[in-house]
Amino acid sequence: MEINFSNSSKEEIFEFHKKISKNVKYFRNNKKLTQLDLALDIGIKSVAFFSNCENNKYDKHFNIEHLYKISKSLQVNIEDFFQ
Repeated sequence: MEINFSNSSKEEIFEFHKKISKNVKYFRNNKKLTQLDLALDIGIKSVAFFSNCENNKYDKHFNIEHLYKISKSLQVNIEDFFQ
C-alpha cells in the first residue's frame, strides 16, 4: 500500500510542467529560435534533453535554473512561463 503525503496529485504536477513547457515553446517560437539554438544559449549541450523537457517526454522537465536562463535568453519575465 502506497501512502501519499503530498498535497498535489501526480496529474496536477504533470499539468503544471506541461503548462510551463507549452509557454517555453510558445515564447521560443515567437523569437524564431530552434530548440538547439536555445539549448546551447542556456548551456545545455543536448538538444534531445531540451526537447524532452519541452515536450514532457520521459518525465523530464525544466528546473528553476533552466527557466531563469531561458527567460533571460528569450527576454521575457520568468513569471510568464507560469501563466
